[in-house]
Amino acid sequence: MPFCVLFNPFILFLLIPPSPNTLFFVPSLLSYFSPSLFLSLLLSSYDQQALGLDFLELLERFVPSDYELKLLQNYEKEGRPLDDLAEEDRFMMRFGKIPRLAQRISTLTFMGNFPESVKRLQPQLNSIITASMSIKSSAKLKKMLEIILAFGNYMNSSKRGAAYGFRLQSLDLLLDTKSTDRSQTLLHFISSIVQEKYPELNNFHTELHFVDKAGLVSLDSILQDIRSLERGMEVTKKEFLVQEDNTVLKDFVKTNSELLDSLLKDSKTAQEAYGSVVEYFGENPKTTQPSMFFPLFVRFMKAYKQAEKDNEQKKRLEAQSSENQAESPSPRKKEAAGHKSPMMPKMDLIAELKKRQVKPQVKDGALEDIITDLRNSPFRATDGRRPAQRQDT
Repeated sequence: MPFCVLFNPFILFLLIPPSPNTLFFVPSLLSYFSPSLFLSLLLSSYDQQALGLDFLELLERFVPSDYELKLLQNYEKEGRPLDDLAEEDRFMMRFGKIPRLAQRISTLTFMGNFPESVKRLQPQLNSIITASMSIKSSAKLKKMLEIILAFGNYMNSSKRGAAYGFRLQSLDLLLDTKSTDRSQTLLHFISSIVQEKYPELNNFHTELHFVDKAGLVSLDSILQDIRSLERGMEVTKKEFLVQEDNTVLKDFVKTNSELLDSLLKDSKTAQEAYGSVVEYFGENPKTTQPSMFFPLFVRFMKAYKQAEKDNEQKKRLEAQSSENQAESPSPRKKEAAGHKSPMMPKMDLIAELKKRQVKPQVKDGALEDIITDLRNSPFRATDGRRPAQRQDT
């Protein structure tokens, strides 16, 4: 026997080979119901309140195998007295005579787990759908990416031709590229440009919804779980066809078939929405998982917010320093005024943004090369003069 069930009025011990030391203490069988009532409930009632879900999942492991049933059936055919059998064997014999035993237990387990499964899967689908659609439809995000591209082209205008597109992974590089004094990153400077010239874009992140939650979702696992629900519903419907007078099965199928259909519809919408936004940014949805795609935006939003805070803090410190200098004039005041950044670089950047309104062909990977060059040669604080052009002789 692959297991042994030892009954007494108070305690049920379950000993499960092949590990003889695996001994589980569980409540008395009588605390659930008597064996005869148990058999009756499994046969006809499908009463999930009487048949607890935890007990059903435990019981599923004790469905007799075909070999065990054959041994017991041969024993009975030989006319040997059932009283000579151990109590657990007599229980197994009665247990094994239940029609469609495995299907009934599987159906009851599925019915018990179904509401929780839907409750778990639906929010994950919603997060994928909402995040995908909000990213693709966000006009402010699109403008932010255009500014980043234009800034990269401006910084590298004397080295190579213009880049017309970039991979989303390049957003992570904006924090790695720092000024010569390492006090600012590219993202800090971009944030200051946006704050001054495009203040309406500062809250671009408010157009992106549930992106952080979508990054925690495994779409493949969700689809697999939904297919499992489909199979479970098919088994339940077959059981209902056998027992059409069973009101529990009838109500469950009627109520939850529509719920499952809605879940299936949302799963298709999630696949389409996610595939669409990933392809929109030049990636392959088959090889790019949500756990890779959405965190790119989460990190960018978090870094941008931090850059805004850093810039604000820097402004406050500079304002406080200016007040102190105004109260006690010194030669340093004139020197500090000479270090103010002129408007010319920002005007050049705005001119570059205007050029971006014309959409040329995409040169894949160009901005990544630009940022890599900048990381090797950090950008310097400008004095307002463009580099002198080399004269051919």
